[in-house]
Amino acid sequence: MEYRRLGRTGLKVSELCLGTMTFRWTSTEDQAYQVLDHAWDAGINFIDTADVYSRWAPGNSGGVAERIIGNWLRTRPRDEVVLATKVRGRMWDGPLGEGLSRQHIMAAVEHSLRRLQVDYIDLYQTHWPDWETPLDETLRVLDDLVTSGKVRYIGASNYPAWLLTKALWISDKLYLARYDSIQPHYNLLNRAEVEPNLAGLCLDQGIGMIPYSPLAGGFLTGKYTRDYTPPSARGAGNDRMARYRTEQNFALIDALAEMGQERDKTVLQMTLGWMLSQPFVTAPIIGANSVTQLDESLGAAGLRLSEDEMQRIDDLTGVKRSWREWFLN
Repeated sequence: MEYRRLGRTGLKVSELCLGTMTFRWTSTEDQAYQVLDHAWDAGINFIDTADVYSRWAPGNSGGVAERIIGNWLRTRPRDEVVLATKVRGRMWDGPLGEGLSRQHIMAAVEHSLRRLQVDYIDLYQTHWPDWETPLDETLRVLDDLVTSGKVRYIGASNYPAWLLTKALWISDKLYLARYDSIQPHYNLLNRAEVEPNLAGLCLDQGIGMIPYSPLAGGFLTGKYTRDYTPPSARGAGNDRMARYRTEQNFALIDALAEMGQERDKTVLQMTLGWMLSQPFVTAPIIGANSVTQLDESLGAAGLRLSEDEMQRIDDLTGVKRSWREWFLN
């Protein structure tokens, strides 16, 4: 496992980040502990979660993934694990139960610390924008948390480039802690959300990128074909995959399989390898319901695609890496 700096910071994280949204949703609690153990043994020191995981699942009130991680962490060296969690979603009833106000964040961080059974959070991220709360209010309370030692670094998730730029400007103007990472929805089938603007911003400002859904919800695992949709909790009968079932996307999968065969890699591993080859990406977030699923993702560690392979993918996806013109000339 290789380790990378998170943006311009001195924090070193594994190039694969373990996501925990599946815990007690599509995987059992026992499976979650097995996945955490296996990830740690493989060298993953970077774990991403959120306070809302998995509040949407029947019988879960939120905070489930954080509690599982907290229990697991009692048998691990705290100072060697990089914990990332998020705040923004609804966690309790009433008008103060969600958002990025000082009131909500101050309460939510204490709940997360208690569930995680830790004294500090390495990376505290705003899950998505709160249009009712001024950015300077959110950044001031996050700065207070950094100053108090309850949070080491702060990051954002689902912020477009213009909003992240505005936040960086406010932090600079008011001498506040700044967002050192961004967690966008980014994969081979959703490049426009990141390229070129957010990618260029991260390269220019030294911001670490931690993309989620790098496998497009499972479509880029190679298990989906023109004639077959695998049965799964989030696949069969779900219209979410219908938008991906295009000839262009299946041609891309065919090419990934062909290139992977030459490297003895799967479609899934080549997909992650493409992301690991992007200079603005720090660590894609990988999820797993089982150790077997995790093992396949781990096979992408250290994989870097050649320029010819990257160009072939550009041609198939119809996206030009225009951000390179800004930074390589």
